[in-house]
Amino acid sequence: MNISTHTDSVALSMTTTAEFTASAERAWQLVSDPRQLERWWGPPEWPATFVRFDFEPDGRAHYYMQGPDGERLHGWWKFISIAAPTQVLIEDGFADDQGEPSGDLGVTTARLTFEPTDSGTRLTIFSQFQSLEQLEEMIEMGMEEGMRLAVGQIEGILSTTTSESKEN
Repeated sequence: MNISTHTDSVALSMTTTAEFTASAERAWQLVSDPRQLERWWGPPEWPATFVRFDFEPDGRAHYYMQGPDGERLHGWWKFISIAAPTQVLIEDGFADDQGEPSGDLGVTTARLTFEPTDSGTRLTIFSQFQSLEQLEEMIEMGMEEGMRLAVGQIEGILSTTTSESKEN
């Protein structure tokens, strides 16, 4: 699987792109099913758990990522728009333990797009930041590498789920 990331400090954005061998409809399940989403949304050492997932426009999600030492970082999403099976637009931010926005580091807007390719699907995650300071702080926290590691888990999920589906 080929994964690339590009940060643009002028456009205040980070783009992560990956291609994998699955249909766009199958790949869509990676964001529409919280159990599949939590298998890749965090890096391997900081897996995500979604405790709320209202997958509809204006719906909310609450998740946390748990580190190897047990520390939990909570986050929230607001689903702005959903165009199955090709695109979802979310607002994303840090949350308190109850999933309410904490205001820490502001809000990021992310657009996840699934495009068919000759060999499968291309996932593009375009993250837009509110300020250069926010972008720099997120990079310092490891977001760029974290996204590469997180997205790097997708092909394994798709192959496992595909083989599990064939067995049933």
